[in-house]
Amino acid sequence: MTRVALSSKYQIVIPEDVRRELGLRPGQQFDVLALGGRLHVVPARSMSDIIGLYPGIDTSSARDDEDRL
Repeated sequence: MTRVALSSKYQIVIPEDVRRELGLRPGQQFDVLALGGRLHVVPARSMSDIIGLYPGIDTSSARDDEDRL
């Protein structure tokens, strides 16, 4: 774990080893969430990036048609 500081402009620099491990690039977008008193910064993915991520997953609807209005 690497400790970083929040700048006066509320910016955080992602350490080089983390950028390399996650394949992050300049201009990449992130989703930022506050959950349970913790900050979560997650690289945003487009739908085309997500398709095929879990081969063999059951994509049948988990919802019943009865719950539709």
